[in-house]
Amino acid sequence: MVYKKFVEIGTVVYITLGPNSGKLAAIVNVVDQNRLLVDGPCSSVPRCVVNLKQIQLTKFRITIPFGSRTGTVKKAWEKENVNAQWEETTWAKKIALKQKKASLSDFDRFKVMKLKQKRSRIISAEVAKLKKQQKST
Repeated sequence: MVYKKFVEIGTVVYITLGPNSGKLAAIVNVVDQNRLLVDGPCSSVPRCVVNLKQIQLTKFRITIPFGSRTGTVKKAWEKENVNAQWEETTWAKKIALKQKKASLSDFDRFKVMKLKQKRSRIISAEVAKLKKQQKST
C-alpha cells in the first residue's frame, strides 16, 4: 500500500497551527470531513476540535476506543510511551534544532560563523595536500 498514515481513532498528530502549535495529540473522534476531536493530556493539549489543515499525521498510533475520555487517552499514551518515541524521530530532532538555532544571540551566531570558517579552512588545507600529493605521484 502507498499510504501508511491514516486519519483514524488513536492516531497521534502534530499540531502545526493554532494555540497548541508544536504539540502532540491523539485523535479521539472524527467530527466531519474537515475537523477532528483531539486530546493530548501528556502534552498539555486540551480536548478540542481542530481542522485537518492544522495538523500533520505521525506514524504513531495508540489503541483507544471511539470517544475515549482524557484519562483513558493518558493511560494509553503512557503505556505506548509516545513522548519517548517522538523524541527519537528525525522530525522531532529537526524541530528542536530549529528552536535552538532561533534562540541564539548575536554573539552566539558570530561564534558559530567563526567555527564554520575554521572548519572550512581545515578542510581546504587537507584537500590541497591531497591534490599536491596526487600530482606528485
